[in-house]
Amino acid sequence: MEQAPGNPQEPRDAQGGNGSPEDRNDARGCYRHPDRATGITCTRCDRPICPECMVSASVGFHCPECVRGGSGTGHAPGANRPRTVAGGALTADPRLLTKILIGVNTAVLVAALVLKDPFVNALDLVGWAFDPGELHVVGVAHGEWYRLITAMFLHEQVMHFAFNMLSLWWLGPPLEAALGRVRFLALYFLAGLGGSALSYLLAAQNQPSLGASGAIFGLLGATAVLLRRLNYDMKPVLILLGLNLAFTFLWPNIAWQAHVGGLVVGAAVTYAMVHAPRGRRNLVQAGACVLALLVIVAVVWARTAQLTG
Repeated sequence: MEQAPGNPQEPRDAQGGNGSPEDRNDARGCYRHPDRATGITCTRCDRPICPECMVSASVGFHCPECVRGGSGTGHAPGANRPRTVAGGALTADPRLLTKILIGVNTAVLVAALVLKDPFVNALDLVGWAFDPGELHVVGVAHGEWYRLITAMFLHEQVMHFAFNMLSLWWLGPPLEAALGRVRFLALYFLAGLGGSALSYLLAAQNQPSLGASGAIFGLLGATAVLLRRLNYDMKPVLILLGLNLAFTFLWPNIAWQAHVGGLVVGAAVTYAMVHAPRGRRNLVQAGACVLALLVIVAVVWARTAQLTG
């Protein structure tokens, strides 16, 4: 989703051509963008390459394929590899992780429909409560930290599941393509954990909650930040965000804490990812993710101390 540079000056070709009418008549289409005529070819494999695809080399230009295999420029093979706006590697299937996440949520839903209450009660998010079926205390404060994660993938109602997965399918692929797989996965889990942590902190200690809504709201916040970074029209996503927040607070039995927590964490993490300075991008992005995780851990620790102290 990174915008290509606008109106680049037509470069000289690898053989020293200057863009004369004769050169242009012989131009071929770029091997990655056939609709873009170009007189530039890779000095290693002779593929035609447009200005967006060419990578400067010690002599002429190389195509991205040759760069991946070792450009001969003295850099590592991936040094000049095309990157996303957040520095992630371009992938052939920008929907892979989104499809995997939907698959995991689907598998957990099927298990919940088959195994019913025992399965759901063992995995939903609850702070501190007495389970009459198990005859003992359960919850995150009781040491069941896994509930903060398992609740992110747990659905009990088909409509709740369908709405969340439709939102994930709509929001996930553009973010996965723009951020790269590693960053997208970090965003999803941190947003989901942020929603679980705020729900654990503010909801009643014996009030169970479940669903991927915290992570989905994180993706919604991330989309708003990304569109602002790329100077795209934000009206559609802001309208959608406003409608979802109104639905969150006006509809009964909605865990608004999870929605707000996921939204805040998702937007904050994405802001760090897409605004990190290029020279220190990996360090800043990793630091932002670690900081978000530490804040989540601190919130969970504080609530646990409150409930058990």
